[in-house]
Amino acid sequence: MNIVLLSPHFPPNFYNFAVALRRLDVTVLGIGDAAYHELRPELRDALVEYYRTDDMGDYDQLVRACGYFTHSYGKLDRFESHNEFWLGTDARIRADFNIPGPKPQDMDKIQRKSKMKRVFTKAGIDVARGKIVRTLRTARKFITEVGYPVIVKPDVGMGAAATYKIHSDEELQHFFAEKPPVTYFMEEFISGALYSFDGLVDQDGRIVFYTSHFFNNGIMEVVNKGLDMYYYSLREIPADLKEAGFKAVKAFDLRARFFHIEFFRTPDRLLLLELNMRPPGGLTMDMFNYANDINLYQGWANVVVANRFDMEYARPYHCAHIGRKWQRHYRLDHKTVLREYAPLLVHHERISPVMAPAIGDYGYLLRSPDLAELQQAIAGILAVV
Repeated sequence: MNIVLLSPHFPPNFYNFAVALRRLDVTVLGIGDAAYHELRPELRDALVEYYRTDDMGDYDQLVRACGYFTHSYGKLDRFESHNEFWLGTDARIRADFNIPGPKPQDMDKIQRKSKMKRVFTKAGIDVARGKIVRTLRTARKFITEVGYPVIVKPDVGMGAAATYKIHSDEELQHFFAEKPPVTYFMEEFISGALYSFDGLVDQDGRIVFYTSHFFNNGIMEVVNKGLDMYYYSLREIPADLKEAGFKAVKAFDLRARFFHIEFFRTPDRLLLLELNMRPPGGLTMDMFNYANDINLYQGWANVVVANRFDMEYARPYHCAHIGRKWQRHYRLDHKTVLREYAPLLVHHERISPVMAPAIGDYGYLLRSPDLAELQQAIAGILAVV
């Protein structure tokens, strides 16, 4: 089996997927712009061959790379990246080389928030009201229906990039005067707690692993206001969250891939925000593993190669990511954190600058069967002077 990984070195922890594939005797091939010697040793050992490009945005170079791999190893069976930025490129390559998986015609509902919302609504899932707003007049008309504040975000975009909260007509006029030249989607503002529903589906679209996380802040607030971010996994998944998550996965007909779905919970409603058909970012994959004492990189590889998932999981722990930012002055220094929370600490590392605005410059992963104990540790680590 020949599997091509686009940019296999990013996110940094996803080298584990290449290693897991290689354990199954897969011919793992990589395409990236990093120099070969810059790849971590475990990734170099897992790759049968690595094709370096000068410009990842040059589609012709990627086609030449895949043509070379096809000539050298035979038909390509899978083409994957682990970054939402490359979803469209992945789809084009799959179409051009007849590789299974999402194709360009699937991208609208996957990448466009407006089209995605229609899929959710058709599936009977509650969503926040939203509308494409190309003109100030259209935006004002929508705001008469939902009121201020509203959220505006690119219809095709990642995370909280170029996303704004608008509180008044003055701010609305300023937004239209200064906004980037892309299509924007406007949503009613929902005040509620943010939860995710995450998991893995097999080649038949059956969910074989799922879990959920609570987030202390939304990505937009964390990025735009420079706030701290923490989130932790739940041991018990609320029934309504599980039901809506299963409906969303079925509506998108996902196959042999991870998903990350975001929800807002208000006192009386659960509203689906958006779905990402990729593994969740940061160290969340590792949190899956620490919360369950399993290796989901290997479980994912087993699904891709043999459509087999035989890992048992019972969520014996809550696992938390606690992100700290260099510009904030915390009560405990790094060495003290490591010493005081050693019984709970399972991993810590410097976060890539690409992800740092959202999840912190430095991340700590802690776990405990007792949520109160974990919450107390979070408060201690994020306490500022």
